[in-house]
Amino acid sequence: MVSLVMMTTGLPQATDLFCSWSGGKDICLAVHRSYDIGGRLRAGLTMLDETGERSRSHGLPRSLLEAQAEAMGIDLVFRSATWGDYTDAFVDGLEELNARGLTTGVFGDIDIESHRQWVVDACERAGVTPMHPIWQEDRRALVDEGIARGIRSRIVVVNTNHLPESFLGRELDAETVEAIVAAGADACGENGEYHSLVTDAPLMTHPLAVDVQNTIRIEGYAFHQLAFAADRSV
Repeated sequence: MVSLVMMTTGLPQATDLFCSWSGGKDICLAVHRSYDIGGRLRAGLTMLDETGERSRSHGLPRSLLEAQAEAMGIDLVFRSATWGDYTDAFVDGLEELNARGLTTGVFGDIDIESHRQWVVDACERAGVTPMHPIWQEDRRALVDEGIARGIRSRIVVVNTNHLPESFLGRELDAETVEAIVAAGADACGENGEYHSLVTDAPLMTHPLAVDVQNTIRIEGYAFHQLAFAADRSV
């Protein structure tokens, strides 16, 4: 396993990496951190729901995830799964990346140990090495760093037990972060208060335009059903 010491001392120059790509701000910042120490992202693994149409956690359409990947110049490996067979499908995707020669992966976990341990166990099964570039850092500081680096994202999922639905669609800028904190929620959304979609970042060649098609409300969550606006620039 890549140690936290290694994260500060650097990687061999231009080390090829994959990442667990959700489309959100935390993994995007983690990837940028990996570039700081010599990494180069070549591919991502994204988990879809059992229909294969939308991402498992953020509800993002496959076309939008592919547009993000194209803007970053990487390939995406997709796997579809229910929550019941999620781990096995995830490991299968990791094994494909391993077979491509990508043996080190970037993950965006911050400080929930059970999440990190799940990643470590899955990577061990697949014979790959996990990196956690933002592990155990201050949540608010990470959000602020992402904004300062020029990572632009918008809120696409809200847990309405913690935040009002009115936060849906807001750009995650300094004003929005202050409003999240004022509402009593975690600035980073690490406890599931919200999920984000990255629309622009330094590693992307161009920003993405998205359209809101609908709002879905289910089991205490509100989702923006989004579509990639291929015929419209930002």
